[in-house]
Amino acid sequence: MRVLVAPDKFKGSLTAAQVAEHLSAGLAAAGLDSRRLPLADGGDGSVDAAVAVGFTPHPITVAGATGTPQRGRIAVAGTTAVVEVANTCGLATLPGGRRVPLDAASLGMGQAIGHALRHHPTRLVLALGGSASTDGGMGMLASLGFIFYDAHGRQLRACGRTLPDVHSVDASRAVNLSGVEIVVAGDVTNPLTGPTGAAAVYGPQKGATEADVQFLDTGLNTLIDALTRSGYPEARRVANSPGAGSAGGIGFAAMLLGARMVSGADYFLDLLDFDRYLAGMDLVVTGEGSIDDQTEHGKLLTILARRAHPVPVVAVAGRNTLPRSHWAAAGFDFIYALGDYTDRDTAADPDLTAELLARIGHDIGDNVAAPAIAR
Repeated sequence: MRVLVAPDKFKGSLTAAQVAEHLSAGLAAAGLDSRRLPLADGGDGSVDAAVAVGFTPHPITVAGATGTPQRGRIAVAGTTAVVEVANTCGLATLPGGRRVPLDAASLGMGQAIGHALRHHPTRLVLALGGSASTDGGMGMLASLGFIFYDAHGRQLRACGRTLPDVHSVDASRAVNLSGVEIVVAGDVTNPLTGPTGAAAVYGPQKGATEADVQFLDTGLNTLIDALTRSGYPEARRVANSPGAGSAGGIGFAAMLLGARMVSGADYFLDLLDFDRYLAGMDLVVTGEGSIDDQTEHGKLLTILARRAHPVPVVAVAGRNTLPRSHWAAAGFDFIYALGDYTDRDTAADPDLTAELLARIGHDIGDNVAAPAIAR
């Protein structure tokens, strides 16, 4: 029996590599060998997943969400570089975890891109999950050489709070990205502004009050107008495009720079060479922190299951609310949940999560040997 263990992270608890390690340990205790492939879908953990399949990690120091120096890393292999928001200026970089929706900025993402460009990539993959800011990518653009001015010609600090003051943008000293393919990998389809835009939908998750949401949405529209006046006549069209609202508008800024939007799950399965790892396998064990009705709609695990077919797929989750009647349609032969093994909250308990994953791995091994996973 050849088993591929290919999970995503259990957010707030274990990385994808750690999840794979503990599931594999359980399988080994049941007498099954396995091969590990930690996964990501363009969110936080994307750089780690790239490193796990052979990309070279490069430590960097950039501005965190509030400007505090933040240690992060990028991943490079050949002419491809992977840069992520989460480990540069994402929610995890907020001092004390305190959310500051108007003052958080994407400056660190632009600085990380600058570090990546030193390796002369021809393809730049931007993973935008886990952002802390709603600045329309203003911070990222500022660190790439864009200068933002108010109506009096005063240079502005790049963050959500200054969005309503932007009157003109000078891109004459911006970094030259010609010859670099920029790919934004993710599953966010929201536009930049409006009732389904970055501020309205994701602002509250970043600490924005109702008044903050209105302030930020108005400011994002002001930014679009300023860019339109400053040599970017397509700014409004780009802002209305699916995905422009990803990462508080970093998607919008990236698209202005020529980026194309792709499905994060499919793209990373290709980037991480999933099909090659799958070849010759008899079973795939995957997983993530939560499996629910959203999992069925183009999320990583169901896309993986579709690509793995006809190889059976067993999923493991911290929490599962997907009805059993939906498992087969989603592509899962069986779903194990940590919540079925304990009454304790595992979400912020890495030790307990690790212990239970090993137990589940063992149970999967026993059931495969039975064989009784498809029941």
